[in-house]
Amino acid sequence: MTPQKIVVLGAGITGLWQAYILSQRGHDVTLVEQGNTAFNRAASAVAGAMLAPWCEGEAAEPAIQELGLRSIQLWKEVFGGVKQNGTLVIAQPRDRNELKRFAAMTQNFKTVDEAAISQLEPVLEGRYRTGLYYPEEAHMQPVEAMNQMVQLLMAGGAKIIWNCRDIGDLPNHDLLLDCRGMAAKDELKTLRGVRGELLVVQSEEISLSRPVRLLHPRFPLYVVPWSGNRFMIGATVLESEENGAVTVRSALELLGMAYALHPSFGEAEILSFRANVRPAFPDNIPKIIRQEKRLYVNGIFRHGFLNAPALAVMVADYLETGRHPGEMYKDVFVEDNGQW
Repeated sequence: MTPQKIVVLGAGITGLWQAYILSQRGHDVTLVEQGNTAFNRAASAVAGAMLAPWCEGEAAEPAIQELGLRSIQLWKEVFGGVKQNGTLVIAQPRDRNELKRFAAMTQNFKTVDEAAISQLEPVLEGRYRTGLYYPEEAHMQPVEAMNQMVQLLMAGGAKIIWNCRDIGDLPNHDLLLDCRGMAAKDELKTLRGVRGELLVVQSEEISLSRPVRLLHPRFPLYVVPWSGNRFMIGATVLESEENGAVTVRSALELLGMAYALHPSFGEAEILSFRANVRPAFPDNIPKIIRQEKRLYVNGIFRHGFLNAPALAVMVADYLETGRHPGEMYKDVFVEDNGQW
């Protein structure tokens, strides 16, 4: 295939992966970003960065899970910070029905008793009687992963233009690949914003080796261990495009559930509260939308780190073959008129 000149708009996790895979396939790629770093304005920086396709099966469509399974291997090939220690899902005794429901909706887990939970996470010893363990899942730190992607792009010869506020003045190109998230809302009329909020704390009293999900009928919680005794605690999912500071209600919910997971979180130091708006379509399935010389890759919802690598391969394969990837992804590939 003849290499193309491709401009990728947006250096969130979607744009970074699109630029990386296309440059690896031999295309002349220029990544354009309105901010001064890959995570200055992107919703990706406010992410759990959990590679949890099996847990996401609780609510997500099969295509999301399949993209996630493909993406885990891609992440492991490019980023040494991937930690594949699995995911532990637990619930308070009064919420055991939530655990049963979660098990009925997901696959590829082991049911673990109190002794097994204590072995997996000693800090939880004696606190939870039963849980679900998903051994193949993984996690990472989002900003470190995005920095690695930038370094790989530059090492591979891709060009990056920072602080570009006017996309009307772009380099010459054969294809424009638009990965701007909510910034593309004027062109993608069904795109909506979903607000996510999270908390980062630091504690030397708690040690976790993997993400832990605490189920609750109203306020489910996940905690992701980061380096330096830090923990990302999240996250709310609000149907809102308001991109302001974290609300008092959300802060109380996150702090209360963290304390319920383990009282030692009550003594943790709060490092930051963060909020951002993630792009999603009505069905919460990402879309690759073709409009003549432009492709949109958008609507990745809360699955950015989980789905971005596989979506990038899918786009690159399409540019080489011109073929649709199959029935599994019939809701991912669309043309502007709704047909592929």
